[in-house]
Amino acid sequence: MKLTYRRTVASALVAATATLFTTAALSENYGLKEGKPYEGTKLNILSVVTPQFDGLMLRDEEFTELTGIETEWTFIPFGSLQEKLTAEGVAANGTYDVVNYLDSWGPPNAHWLATIDERLEEDGISMDRYPAAFARSAQFEGKTLGFPLRAHAQLMFYRKDLIPEPPETWDDVVRIGKELRESNADIEPLALYYNNDGNRQNLFIWLNFLWAAGADVFDADGRPAWDSEAGLKATEDYIALHTTHGATNPASLSFVEQDARQSFMQGKSAMIPVWWWAYSSMINPDSSVLTEDQVGFVGMPAYEGETVTYAISMPFSISSYSDNQDAAWEFLKWLSNPEMDKANAIEREVAGQSIVNNVVTHISSLQDPDVNAANANIQQAAWASLENSDIMPQIAEWPEVGDLLSGAIAEAAGGGDVRELMTAAAEQATKVLKRAGRID
Repeated sequence: MKLTYRRTVASALVAATATLFTTAALSENYGLKEGKPYEGTKLNILSVVTPQFDGLMLRDEEFTELTGIETEWTFIPFGSLQEKLTAEGVAANGTYDVVNYLDSWGPPNAHWLATIDERLEEDGISMDRYPAAFARSAQFEGKTLGFPLRAHAQLMFYRKDLIPEPPETWDDVVRIGKELRESNADIEPLALYYNNDGNRQNLFIWLNFLWAAGADVFDADGRPAWDSEAGLKATEDYIALHTTHGATNPASLSFVEQDARQSFMQGKSAMIPVWWWAYSSMINPDSSVLTEDQVGFVGMPAYEGETVTYAISMPFSISSYSDNQDAAWEFLKWLSNPEMDKANAIEREVAGQSIVNNVVTHISSLQDPDVNAANANIQQAAWASLENSDIMPQIAEWPEVGDLLSGAIAEAAGGGDVRELMTAAAEQATKVLKRAGRID
């Protein structure tokens, strides 16, 4: 399924709804070039489907007024985006000037994503405006590939009406799960996602266990390290939530992240560790049976006394195959402006359309009192989560290595031997890395 939006919103309508800034102020804030040197250029943007980017797309008549550059967005569901991105890289024809992708897909595609470090320096833009994990997620081998315009922290969401005291540790999660099975037998305690879905989603929570245990995916020499004693024990404890403690929804074996979210939003599970962006859909009556009074959120539970979370982003980058790279940079400056980031999380109607979005990526927005007031202080919770966060390994071989890990996790959750599966995955990954010349 592909949804393509063309610019049909009248300038007057956008001007009436985008009330935070005047055109002159926007031009100054964005640092856009004066004189409209790229007037008449048309940019094609490939983006994931999300209300956050709907809100930006609905504002971009403003960008056209400032620059004379027209835009056309093509929105792709997340499940199809990786395949589309790969096809664009293979075609090498510059169909899309700007592309959106999951951070871990960046390294395999870095050869055709234009670096922007010189442009950043020229325009005085610092990546320090983003949390460190978000900034790293848009970089590869010391070079910046784009802006992390959609980025997420992990939080634990829970039913406030069923769980008086939210969990602080994973042991608390197990205890609360047992209590819920006694008091609310019709509701599953925890929705997890162990399915080997091709997007490696079953590693998202596992990394919290691995890193908190002091283990890592790779060692200092770049070799697989998850098969250390600490790593294996952490993996066993992650899998045990399902196989030993019975704290999870039994369907977690087949769940991908979206399934787990649906289970929570339909009142079938009482807890879910997931990205912070999901909050808006959890309290939206069009998508959830739950109300704001029922949905609470806290930081991710600690494991062995430590909390280390996984952070993720979906950067926007300029295609090196594009004939319009300078115009595309103007677009990225407009798209990534901190004031736009703030407005897009506060304003609930853009160009006559309802937009509910709580995702921001700038430190200033995460700490902004107006942004937090408009979103139940979820940005404050996300900022705390990001204080000790890391990202997926940024290597070109990660998709293949990650698939090995994801397969092992899924099989272990289905009852397989954790140590045997994870050790075998490490051995296979070692062969992959040697073949690629990354290790000896």
